[in-house]
Amino acid sequence: MAAVAEGLEPEAAATEDAAQDAVDAADAVDAEPGDPPLLVGSRLSLDLYPGGCQRLLHLCARRSPQLLEVQFMQLSSHEDPRLLETTLAQVPCSLRHLRSLVLRGGQQRDVLGACLRGSLTTLPAGLSGLTHLAHLDLSFNSLETLPGCIPQMRGLSTLLLSHNRLSELPEALGALPTLTFLYATHNCLRTLPKALGALSTLQCLDLSQNLLDTLPPEIGGLSSLTELNLASNRLQSLPASLAGLRSLRLLVLHSNLLTSVPTSLAHLPLLTRLDLRDNQLRDVPPELLDAPFVRLRGNPLGEAPPALPSPPGTPTIPEMPRLFLNSDLDSFLVTPQGCSVTLACGVRLQFPAGATATPVSIRYRLRLPEPRLVPLGPHDSLLSHVLELQPHGVAFQQEVGLWLLFVPPRARRCREVVVRTLTDDNWSDLETHLEEETPKRLWAHCQVPHFSWFLVVSRPVSDACLVPPEGTLLYSSGHPGVKVTFPPGATDEPRQVYMQVVRVASGELRALLEEPGAAASPLLCLSQSGPPSFLRPVTVQLPLPPGVTGLSLDRSCLRLLYRTPPEATWDDITTQVTLELTHLYARFRVTHFSWYWLWYTAKTRVEGLARKAWERLRLHRVSLIALQRRRDPEQVLLQCVPLSKVDATLRRLLERYRGPEPSDTVEMFEGEKFFAAFEKGIDVDADRPDCVQGRVCFVFYSHLKNVKEVYVTTTLDRQAQAVRGQVSFYRGAVPEDVPEEAEAARHRKGTDSPWMATLPIKLPRLRGSKAPGQGQGTSLSPAPLNLGDAETGFLTQSNLLNVAGRLGPDWPAVALRLGMPYRELQRIRHEFRDDLDGQIRHMLFSWAERQAGQPGAVGRLVQALEQSDRLDVAEEVRAVLELGRQKYEDSIQRTGLAPPDPSASPSPESAQA
Repeated sequence: MAAVAEGLEPEAAATEDAAQDAVDAADAVDAEPGDPPLLVGSRLSLDLYPGGCQRLLHLCARRSPQLLEVQFMQLSSHEDPRLLETTLAQVPCSLRHLRSLVLRGGQQRDVLGACLRGSLTTLPAGLSGLTHLAHLDLSFNSLETLPGCIPQMRGLSTLLLSHNRLSELPEALGALPTLTFLYATHNCLRTLPKALGALSTLQCLDLSQNLLDTLPPEIGGLSSLTELNLASNRLQSLPASLAGLRSLRLLVLHSNLLTSVPTSLAHLPLLTRLDLRDNQLRDVPPELLDAPFVRLRGNPLGEAPPALPSPPGTPTIPEMPRLFLNSDLDSFLVTPQGCSVTLACGVRLQFPAGATATPVSIRYRLRLPEPRLVPLGPHDSLLSHVLELQPHGVAFQQEVGLWLLFVPPRARRCREVVVRTLTDDNWSDLETHLEEETPKRLWAHCQVPHFSWFLVVSRPVSDACLVPPEGTLLYSSGHPGVKVTFPPGATDEPRQVYMQVVRVASGELRALLEEPGAAASPLLCLSQSGPPSFLRPVTVQLPLPPGVTGLSLDRSCLRLLYRTPPEATWDDITTQVTLELTHLYARFRVTHFSWYWLWYTAKTRVEGLARKAWERLRLHRVSLIALQRRRDPEQVLLQCVPLSKVDATLRRLLERYRGPEPSDTVEMFEGEKFFAAFEKGIDVDADRPDCVQGRVCFVFYSHLKNVKEVYVTTTLDRQAQAVRGQVSFYRGAVPEDVPEEAEAARHRKGTDSPWMATLPIKLPRLRGSKAPGQGQGTSLSPAPLNLGDAETGFLTQSNLLNVAGRLGPDWPAVALRLGMPYRELQRIRHEFRDDLDGQIRHMLFSWAERQAGQPGAVGRLVQALEQSDRLDVAEEVRAVLELGRQKYEDSIQRTGLAPPDPSASPSPESAQA
């Protein structure tokens, strides 16, 4: 160890004892048999293992000659700070030819799933001796100042500092002569150094999500700059020197406080996009107003200026800034000035001035519902995803406005939509107002005093009243025949009483009881605050079951049922109360509140039948379908639909798909999670993050379509024989063991079993001769149609199908902006004159086939969607592209990060590696 320590810097030598202890502990650390190799060629991947620092110290102590060949090293910064500093001190003398060093945090998450920052706060000074280092990634760490060794790395071309705590950048940063890419997003930068303008080789500069209010004039000296991103800052003006950025192609300035922009920006020769959305621009130079590359949505253009100036000495109140967050942003800053924020998911927040006394950083996540996150009542329906706003419990001095997008419920009669939130471990409903932009675009608006979890639910209308000691009357707003009369003296102090009424379908009840004459009244739920019982009996009025009257009914067939949560049984209390019958109503007196239900049936015992009927009302029966596309049998459609829509869905799909009948009906709760697993020789080839080892996850909502279209591939030669397999559906967590025999799936399972149904899949033989050079065992499956590349993001055939399903009648406008001739549009309309979906798919895929392999195709599609006012679809396409880019970056992190070769366009398959 002494020989190794001779070349260490003084601060590293001071920790030599710690290094020796780490090496001694690492002597027992070896890769497990199933682990990927530590050292592959010139790449050293230590972020894939726990204890990466100990492994590196172990390799340095062995003085492996392979270390001198390492050019790319990745090390997680989720380590002990002292051990991390000791390990990095060994790098200059052991990895002298290192070109890329990745010290990222963010690989670990907290209990809520948020990325954790790494423990890195500085770098050893000895790292400046890495003369070959060109790429340095310090993202997701705890840096408050830039380490002093970085400005001395003269060969550095890429510097990634995003998601740290930097408040400033040093002037010495301008001494990096070859710096090409600088990313410092999601920091706390308030000013920029003047020396930044000396970076003559800088091409990409991303400083979004900071606290910048001004830009130095020297920024105009960045003669090679092609991309500049300053989104989500506090800029109020721009320096005129930006006109000197003659190489600039992309300038992003959305979500700032700009009141004016220089006219000279319109004369930048190479500028293709200028994003000025969500600023304070009331007037824009005509050159920019008419330019096709300018985005101005979210500005008060043309609005009258503020009122007349206030008398001297009156403080001016700045206008509330407006922020628009893209899909890659998950946080924003709220100042005492307040702001209006629109999230990429469509959620809107409004923070009034004075809501916070100090700046607060807000984070958000939109999550799929889970049982612990979806507190649904017996007859509630989920209408939205679950929104989490952090930090939890933060209190505001003024209430914050929240607008949540939701899907309209199927049934609206006697039901209401409310926002539900978590407060002190209890879920409660907020006062909610509905705002409608279009019939399919609805917002639930409420005021929130603090941040937590939020979701939108549809519930039976809840009527409430305050019962005074003098007594009162409570009646249902949806069912006027349901009333509760509180006599004087029923309570000695005022108490709040709530009522909910649920309609019951007579057809389902008759089918369950197998009795044509069976009927039931509406289901009544009564609850209260205060003591469990009243001092005097309360009179409850329920309508008689439909089809019977007080003059013609048989009293022996009339049953009053009572249920007290959390018990699952119903009690027949007909003999315990006195039923007073009128022509239309039945009245009875009670002192306790719970669920009440009036039945009319000839059955002698109805408690067990009532429990089954209750469960039937609470459960949604669905069918799970697996179909294959007729023109491309490798494409499999998975769909989960309510039982009532199965026949209509099959009739609509069977023209384009073939497959088996739906599985047995499965009763399940709304919002439950399902998995579809491909088995028996068939692998799933999906480009979505919810596909893990051939399993695709999806969550079913009774009011939403749930469709997954995936490609299945096989290693068998389908020209020699047909390939058979199966897709099995599971509920809950992914099962560890998958059934080996398809026949076993036909056995009936209990209601709690995670394994529900298995459907067969058969891939037919391919027609045609075998291609030259293909041997036995090679798949003859044609490659699916893809657009774009892995580095910039790509769209698969499944993505294009989703886009086609969203266009609707707007497809001709999109087609014309894609450059398709009008004559071809007419031909498509004539050929598919009775099939709108066929028109859209034929247009989009014929265009995509012509664009396959050509650069810029995805960008042209996004531009055409925007020009056709289909911003919703354009944003979804951008989200898919961002997912592809993220997967590409993740694959690079695991194999070593090197600048991509511009001449080689990565294939989509390489992005899946």
